[in-house]
Amino acid sequence: MTGRFPAVERTAAELVRRVLDHPATLGAGRLLCVDGPAGSGKTTLAAALDRGLRDALPSPGAPAGRPRVRTVHMDDLYPGWSGLEAGMRTLASSVVAPLRDGRPGRYRRWDWHRDGFAEERVVDPVDVLVVEGVGSGCAAVADAVTCLVWVSAPGDVRRERGTARDGEGVREHWAAWQRREAVVLARERTRERADVRVDGGTGLVLS
Repeated sequence: MTGRFPAVERTAAELVRRVLDHPATLGAGRLLCVDGPAGSGKTTLAAALDRGLRDALPSPGAPAGRPRVRTVHMDDLYPGWSGLEAGMRTLASSVVAPLRDGRPGRYRRWDWHRDGFAEERVVDPVDVLVVEGVGSGCAAVADAVTCLVWVSAPGDVRRERGTARDGEGVREHWAAWQRREAVVLARERTRERADVRVDGGTGLVLS
């Protein structure tokens, strides 16, 4: 699921309406999580959601010029290929927990090229926070989630997408990641708890 496809845009528009019709769940804002296995199409859908939300919530007139929409990618929170659960803990304790109380969240971005932490990023309270990536809908943040979206695609498709994006040199890392994420996603019951399920190949809503 790459580029701008009509089905993806339609699905995003439907989800934007759903989220904005819902009462606040994250302090005075809302939390939209796009979860599912790596390579399933989450980033593409999240980008469409970000565009749709910005169109629906233009910034002019926002308090103190505050941006009304923010997207956080879990890839920036994982400390490397074995960091899935550490990234989930960072999301829950350092991003979502402060925002629940109306305070800024923060995290150190992981630099995949340098294999180490980079700058600290502050996540100010916004009207809608979109969090995209494996583990974004973990049970630890469930009480703050406005809408949990599950995106899926066949395993071989996901693996090929990943190696096409990151190179053949990471194929073994991808295989290990897929094994690890399968255990975590099953334990967290993310698919079962999802409010909406999306086909990552077509962008269509499955349920």
